[in-house]
Amino acid sequence: MHPALIAASSSVSINLGNTLSKPTTSILVILAGTILSVAPSLLILCTGFVRIIIVLGLTRQALGLSTTPPNQVLVGIALFISIFLMTPTLTKMNHEALQPYLHGQMTATQAFSAGELPLKTWMLKQTGNEELAVTEKIAGYSPAQPMKAPLSTVIPAFLLSQLKSAFIIGFVIFVPFLIIDLVVSATLMSMGMMMLPPTLISLPFKLLLFVLVDGWVLVLQSLVSSFR
Repeated sequence: MHPALIAASSSVSINLGNTLSKPTTSILVILAGTILSVAPSLLILCTGFVRIIIVLGLTRQALGLSTTPPNQVLVGIALFISIFLMTPTLTKMNHEALQPYLHGQMTATQAFSAGELPLKTWMLKQTGNEELAVTEKIAGYSPAQPMKAPLSTVIPAFLLSQLKSAFIIGFVIFVPFLIIDLVVSATLMSMGMMMLPPTLISLPFKLLLFVLVDGWVLVLQSLVSSFR
């Protein structure tokens, strides 16, 4: 038999299909471990968790309660509300970035850029122009459009806006309880009961008012509506 025919008949071809373009199992494990390790930071920095937990803490302080509800309860409420508010954005990021990357339709860089857009859009809606201008000035980078700003500039501005909004909502919550404290204090002074702490008398009235108006529901509704 001719040597060329022998070489042609002994050649082996391997078709790997699209497997080389997909991330391997090792990469997926490393990626999952990285996400789990930075998940608490992402939860605090890139969601409404900061605003929610501050408002809930100020509400507890306005009531005159130091440990009730416990911190674990407040954190749990803030966590689930944050996930609820971020569900549309997370769904969009999964559809436009994560799934195409897992199916080999995008590289890691392309997937990051595609997933960054929905998150940045959501954060910029909650970010004030003044806060964004401050962080851009500090970074020394002022793009023509806010969407072109990097996350390193958007995230600090977003956090500053969250703090500002949280304290504004907390001030509104404090006002009615402050009025109750003033009325109780003035009443005790007019009665000559100087030795009786006003907070001890005003606490039941504040709790009664909070229960009658269904305070926790009102606070949570106000928080959710402030994001929308």
